[in-house]
Amino acid sequence: MKDSTRPGVGPHPLPLPVGEHYDKDLLQQGDHRNVVDRYRYWTIEAIKADLDTSRQPLEIAIENFQHDYNIGTIVRAANAFNVSAVHIVGKKQWNRRGAMVTDAYMHIIHHKTVTDFIAHAKEKAKTLVGVDIIEGSQPVSSVSLPRNSLLVFGGEGPGLSAEMQAAVSIVVHIEQLGSTRSVNVGVAAGIAMYIWAQQHSLVARRQKK
Repeated sequence: MKDSTRPGVGPHPLPLPVGEHYDKDLLQQGDHRNVVDRYRYWTIEAIKADLDTSRQPLEIAIENFQHDYNIGTIVRAANAFNVSAVHIVGKKQWNRRGAMVTDAYMHIIHHKTVTDFIAHAKEKAKTLVGVDIIEGSQPVSSVSLPRNSLLVFGGEGPGLSAEMQAAVSIVVHIEQLGSTRSVNVGVAAGIAMYIWAQQHSLVARRQKK
């Protein structure tokens, strides 16, 4: 039943459905979370488990050496594209407000240092792709991103650290048409993830339909 005053749905009509994936409180009180209709009234654990069955090979990493409010936005975009993992490099604590609880459905991995992160990426055979406007970066629209990409984003302002720049295999940037030098890192992350999905997932998904 729809509640016109709030997003989402109200209490489920009787009789209530039965299943371990349902949250009894949500069934009785309504589900006003920002989830697709398929997951209405499901528990967080059940949603995460179901997403695990269709995770994309794409992973992302965010350098967290300052208190960057954009991290939550990037995590929310990562959920939208159902990436396999989100790596936080540097400080373990980050502002989750922009994530809008989407981090609960993700696999978040913390690395204290860039060195630790690089070792993990090599162990998993991931190709590190930096996203930043620096010398030598290529327009992302002209690059075929590897299927095993691990997209790496720096902080808003400083961008990728020197150590991370030395570790990535390639650096790409978002082409722009206006006067600003760069778009917000949260916006850039969403665009980069979409381009990867367009190259590797979205076309195949449309062909199946």
